[in-house]
Amino acid sequence: MDLATLIGLIGAFAFVTMAMVQGGDITIFFNVAGLLIVVLGSLFVVMMKFNLSQFVGSVKIAAKAFAFKLDRPEFLIEQSVTMADSARKGGFLALEEAEINNPFMKKAVGLLVDGHDAETVRNTLSKDISLTMERHNLGVDVFRKFGDVAPAMGMIGTLIGLVAMLNNMDDPKAIGPAMAIALLTTLYGAIIANMIALPIADKLELRMQEEMLNRRLIMDAVLAIQDGQNPRVIESFLKNYLREKKRVINTTGE
Repeated sequence: MDLATLIGLIGAFAFVTMAMVQGGDITIFFNVAGLLIVVLGSLFVVMMKFNLSQFVGSVKIAAKAFAFKLDRPEFLIEQSVTMADSARKGGFLALEEAEINNPFMKKAVGLLVDGHDAETVRNTLSKDISLTMERHNLGVDVFRKFGDVAPAMGMIGTLIGLVAMLNNMDDPKAIGPAMAIALLTTLYGAIIANMIALPIADKLELRMQEEMLNRRLIMDAVLAIQDGQNPRVIESFLKNYLREKKRVINTTGE
């Protein structure tokens, strides 16, 4: 569970809700017509921009903003050095016995065990990285579009409310509900865009960058193992993927 995403979302809504409560009856901030215009209207407009499978698939990708298990680069370096040592002593077939939980690393090691040449290994893993990035970018794009569309739908709701208000100037009882739609739809659009859609898009982009960094680390490690490089050299090379203050850590535990 990503506590930063959860705490940020809850905290933002908590403070906005507190501000609403300070203004009096909180129910005045709920308008069914306004919610329908902004929420459902935005969903259908965004759906128009993608095909159905892409739109539905973005929901699964969005879960990574809240729950995402990512291997630490330090652990991947340690595991890579251990495998390099095993490969030097027993050949690539010795890697079959290695316990690997990371799916991408497991695939990469499988290519070594199967005896593929370096170019094939590099091309296969690079293609996997490229396609994975495309899938992640699609999820990010869906939420960015949602962040763009929601305020626009809020403005449409505002115009609808203003038209209804001006059309009923002779009926004081009709002015209030029309004015509520005009103001609240703008509020709903701003909340959806700036407190939900755009933050999730930014977090998904961060997750993508972290995952791509790990995959490039794994690819470089596997290619170095295939090249027969010394495990200590591989460790030193892979530490470049760490932040500078962490590079002094001996990831082998020695």
